[in-house]
Amino acid sequence: MRSPSETNALTNNRVLSGMRPTGRLHLGHYHGVLKNWVRMQKNYECFYFVADWHALTTHYDTPETMNEYIWEMVIDWLAAGVDPEQATLFIQSRIPEHAELHLLLSMVTPLGWLERVPSFKDQQHKLRQRDLATYGFLGYPLLQSADILIYRAAHVPVGEDQVPHVELTREIARRFNYFFGRGPNFEIEVQQAIKQMGKKATKSFNQLKQLFNEKGDRQAHAQGIALIRAQQNLSQAQQDQLVGFLEGRGKAILPEPEALLTEAAKMPGLDGQKMSKSYANIIALRDEPKRVTQSIRVMPTDPARVRITDPGDPDKCPVWQLHLVYSDTETRQWASSGCRAASFGCLECKKPLIEKVLQQQEEIRQRAQPYESNPARVKEVIHAGCQKARAVAVETMEIVRESVGTAYK
Repeated sequence: MRSPSETNALTNNRVLSGMRPTGRLHLGHYHGVLKNWVRMQKNYECFYFVADWHALTTHYDTPETMNEYIWEMVIDWLAAGVDPEQATLFIQSRIPEHAELHLLLSMVTPLGWLERVPSFKDQQHKLRQRDLATYGFLGYPLLQSADILIYRAAHVPVGEDQVPHVELTREIARRFNYFFGRGPNFEIEVQQAIKQMGKKATKSFNQLKQLFNEKGDRQAHAQGIALIRAQQNLSQAQQDQLVGFLEGRGKAILPEPEALLTEAAKMPGLDGQKMSKSYANIIALRDEPKRVTQSIRVMPTDPARVRITDPGDPDKCPVWQLHLVYSDTETRQWASSGCRAASFGCLECKKPLIEKVLQQQEEIRQRAQPYESNPARVKEVIHAGCQKARAVAVETMEIVRESVGTAYK
C-alpha cells in the first residue's frame, strides 16, 4: 500500500466533477459545463461522474425516473465530445466507498458547518414545494466532499457561486487530518508551544480556535494566525505547528483540493431568463430540428418593436443574448445595427441564429447516434469507468481505514 505522501504526489493533475441525473441536458448544460469538461480532458486526469445519490437528496420521491435519466445523460456527455479514452466516466452509487467515506467524515463534521453552506437555505427557498427536512438534503455538501476527497482530486471546476463548497471540503479534510493524521507527540508539542505564549495569548488563541473550528469564522482564523506569528519566543517550527493546530491539520491523509474557477457561460432560455427546466424555457441538447426552429422563431423580442418599422434595443431582447453565445462579430454587428435602425424584422434577425444552433446540434446528434443505436456500448463505457474509479476509491479507503483504526487485520 502506498503512503499518503506517495499517493498524493500522483494526483496533482486530477480533476473531479459530476452532474445530477434529473432530466435530459440542455444547451445551458452544454455551454456552462460540458464544453469545459471537453477542454479539461486534454490537460488533466479527469473523473466525471453521474451523481445519482445527489439526485435523491431532492428527488427521492420520484426514483422511477432515475434509470432513464442516467443513461440519457451519459449519451449527452458523449455526444458533447466527452471522450471515455481521455476521461473516466462512472456512476456514483456503483462506488460504495463514497458512502463509507461520507459516514466517516460525518463523525467529525460539526453540524453548524453544513447549516452555513450558502446554497442550503437558497435551495430550501427555491424548492420549498418539496419536503427537504431530511439529513440527506442537509448532508449533501458532506457527500459532495466525500466525492472529491475519495479521488484525492487536486482541482474541482466550479463557478464562483460554488467556491464555498470547495472551501468546506478543504476545511473537512483539514479537520479529518487533524484528528487522524497527527504524530504520537503532536499534542505534547502543541501544548508546550501554547504554554510558551503566556496566559493572555493562550486564552485568546483558544477562543479564536474555537470560533474557527465550530463556526468556520474566517476572521477568527486570520486573527489566530496573526497572534501566532507575533510570538517572538516561538521558533518557526513551533509557529507552523500551531497554525496547523488552529486549522485542524495534521498529516495529509486526505489532501485539500483547490477550486478551479471556470468561466460561467450565460446561456439564456427561450424567454430571456436563465435556461432551466424549472422555467420550461430550454432547448434540449438533442432536440428535434423542427422544434428548435419553431422555438426560436416564436421567442419574444424587444417589446418596443410592435411594427417592423419600430426601432429596437438589442439589450432588451432575449434573442440578442443568444446571438452573444452563437454569432460571430460580423453577425452581431449586423443584428445590432439592423435592430436599432429597424432595417429588417425580428424573424430575419433570428435566421442566422437558427442556422448556428442547428449546425451545432447536428454535430451533437451525429456523435450521439452510435450510442443511441447501441445502448450496450454506453454501459460498457460506464462499466470500464466504474472499475477504474473504484480502484482509486479502494486505495484511498485503505489509507483512511488504517488511519481511523478500522483496518482490522
